[in-house]
Amino acid sequence: MSGQADPEAQEQKYTMGYDEEFQVLLRRRSAANSASHLMPRLSSGMRLLDVGCGPGTISMGLADAVAPGEFVGVDIEESQVEMATAAASAGGHRNAKFQVADAVELPFESNSFDVVHSHAAIMHVPDAGAAVAEMMRVLKPGGIISSRDVILSSCFTEPKHGDFDNAWKAFGKLLSANGGHPEMGKEIKGVLLATGFCDLSVSASFECFAAKEDVDFFHGFAQGWFFSDQTMAAAQKLGVASAEDLDRWRGLLDQWQADPAAFSTIAWGEALGVKPR
Repeated sequence: MSGQADPEAQEQKYTMGYDEEFQVLLRRRSAANSASHLMPRLSSGMRLLDVGCGPGTISMGLADAVAPGEFVGVDIEESQVEMATAAASAGGHRNAKFQVADAVELPFESNSFDVVHSHAAIMHVPDAGAAVAEMMRVLKPGGIISSRDVILSSCFTEPKHGDFDNAWKAFGKLLSANGGHPEMGKEIKGVLLATGFCDLSVSASFECFAAKEDVDFFHGFAQGWFFSDQTMAAAQKLGVASAEDLDRWRGLLDQWQADPAAFSTIAWGEALGVKPR
C-alpha cells in the first residue's frame, strides 16, 4: 500500500493526466455528490484544507460550508490551482485560496486545520501512509480527516461484452505502475488506523452511469481519455496492454454504449477519522 513506485513509471506522475478529456469528468463532481459523507460535519468558521483539489469543483461547496472560515486548496499541478483560483474568483468564494503543494510535504503549521479533505488523492500518492500522516500533522487535536478513493475491483460495466472487464484491470495495472493504489477506497480504513486516527466512520458509494445521457458521457470520457493516444502509449510502454487489446476494447466499448441495458459505475470508499486530543 505504501511502497514506492518504479522510478521508470514515475515519468507519468499522475495517471489521470490533466487533459480536457479528464477535466470533463471532474466538472460533474461537487461537494454535494462527492463529499456527502463529510458535509454534515462541517460548520461555519472551520478552517479546511482540501488536498488534491484539482480544478476546484468540489472545493467550492466545501468553501461555502465553512464560510467565513478559511478554505485552502492545494494541488501538485499548477494548472489545476490556476483553474480553481479562477473558479473561486468567478463564484465569489472570498474565503477560498489555492496554492501548489505536495501531499507528503504540506507547507502548513502543525495543528492548524479543523478539517482535511481529499477526494481521489490518497490513491495516487505512492507513499499513502506518509500522505495521511502529513494530513494528521496539520490537523488540530479533535480535527477531522475525510477521504474518498476508488475501489477498482467493484467498478463495472454491464452487460458484459467480450473481455471488456480486462480494460478495467488494465487501468488498475496502469495506476499501480505509476505508484497508485487501485483499491485504496477499501484499504483506507486500515491506513487511517495505522496512522493513529480514531472514531472512524467508513462507507461506500457508487457514481452511476445508467441514463442514456450518462452512458453516452461515460462512453465519450473513456474513448477520449483511456483510449487516447497518450494513455494507450503509456499502457503499452508499461506492458499492461497490447495495441491489439486496446483496439478490441475500444470496439467493445462502442457495443456497450449501443446496448439498451448499458450500465456502469465507479465505486468509491469513504472514510472519516478524528485526530486524538
